[in-house]
Amino acid sequence: MNKVLIAIASLAVLAGGLLVLYPNRPAQQAIPIAPETDQSGDISRQWETKTDDQEGVTIVVTPLDISPQSAEWKFDVGINTHSVELDQDMTAVAVLTDEQGKEYKPVGWEGAPAGGHHREGVLTFSALKPAPRSVGLTIKDIGGIPERLFKWDLK
Repeated sequence: MNKVLIAIASLAVLAGGLLVLYPNRPAQQAIPIAPETDQSGDISRQWETKTDDQEGVTIVVTPLDISPQSAEWKFDVGINTHSVELDQDMTAVAVLTDEQGKEYKPVGWEGAPAGGHHREGVLTFSALKPAPRSVGLTIKDIGGIPERLFKWDLK
């Protein structure tokens, strides 16, 4: 009888230890991309994430809001590397371009400060009025690459 009690107690301690060490956590979920709305206010699309991977530096850009009715256009930008220091001023190295080649400077960067090997944040631009047919985001001089272009068709 003592052996049975010892075995049950041992199993209870083992199960308790497993619960402490490996709690039932929900699987990590991807954050959904904010949907784009058309002029009637209906949700019509999600903007495609674009990736540029050159010279050991990966830049991933996803438009968060580039709708015609928005006052500001926002782009989520993630940069990862193990080869260079990411010490650029993002408002100085990024530019938004319409289909006619006119360039627009960002009005802000909210995210990781300059430095390190991993940065993420949101680049904000004043909305382009009237909205162009397409827009390109160019990020310059990171990792020895003069320009990295990310382009989306809006209409």
